[in-house]
Amino acid sequence: MAAAARLATRTRPIARPNPGVAALVVRDGALIGRGWTQAGGRPHAEKYALENLPDGGAKGATMYVTLEPCAHQSERGPACCDVVAAASPKRVVIGQIDPDPRTTGKGIAALDEAGIATEVLGDTASVRSLAGFLSRQRRGRPYVTLKLAMSLDGCIALADGTSQWITGEAARAHVHAVRAKNDAILVGGGTWRSDQPRLDVRLPGLEARSPDRVVLTSAAMPHGVIALASPEAISTLANTHYLYVEGGAQTAASFLAADLVDELHIYRAPFVIGDGLRALGPLGLDDLAAAHGRWALDVRRMLGSDTFEAYLRQRK
Repeated sequence: MAAAARLATRTRPIARPNPGVAALVVRDGALIGRGWTQAGGRPHAEKYALENLPDGGAKGATMYVTLEPCAHQSERGPACCDVVAAASPKRVVIGQIDPDPRTTGKGIAALDEAGIATEVLGDTASVRSLAGFLSRQRRGRPYVTLKLAMSLDGCIALADGTSQWITGEAARAHVHAVRAKNDAILVGGGTWRSDQPRLDVRLPGLEARSPDRVVLTSAAMPHGVIALASPEAISTLANTHYLYVEGGAQTAASFLAADLVDELHIYRAPFVIGDGLRALGPLGLDDLAAAHGRWALDVRRMLGSDTFEAYLRQRK
């Protein structure tokens, strides 16, 4: 299932508006089929994994799928539970039950009725691979990653606002790779006006993966740029499962203060600035005890001379 969850990263962000799902078909310990949700959401992972097998190729096999096979009919294609049932695998292992009320439990029931054994793992890897879809279903908003690039002493620019470049080339390339995995990218109105950021992906071969551009402002925006009046308005972003927030300091603080950040990316350059612009504005924190236990380190690695750290928000 961990392998299927890793495969599901290929679906970001091309699968929207559908969840990014992956499926593996295994017989006698050997992988015989694999699939992931295709561009625009169709075909689904299960159908894609099965359609390249010969007739009857899945009989007696085990299928691993990160999300419960869908049970609702669509003009765009058949229900996945029917596709899987017709292929007659011996067993289907499911990473996560689908919270969509059109499917919840119904996909599993259909497989059980077809005589196919099912097992639900509820594993962490599948949940992580579906983070955007699950956030939409459960919280009514996209999964939010906040990025901060700073000096060792927490500054994002010199006192005069000069910020190019805090981090090195490897770290900046990593940021563009992360942008390519998000549906939309957001900056504050001040950053938009002062820096005129392109908010695109500039890695060879990934230019088409540039996310939708969003600005936190009450002002009118140019065509193709979405304006949001408040952090909470991210719930109105259509077909957006993953949102990448890049700044500036007040915007970052507003998302943290509203507890809308699910993942925190910190790029730390190996120098100090001193009297510079701080990475964050006021958070309204008046009790240190309330700050503990909110974040857990997920990844730490070197990117050239810079340090990258990813932290996950700990929620009950």
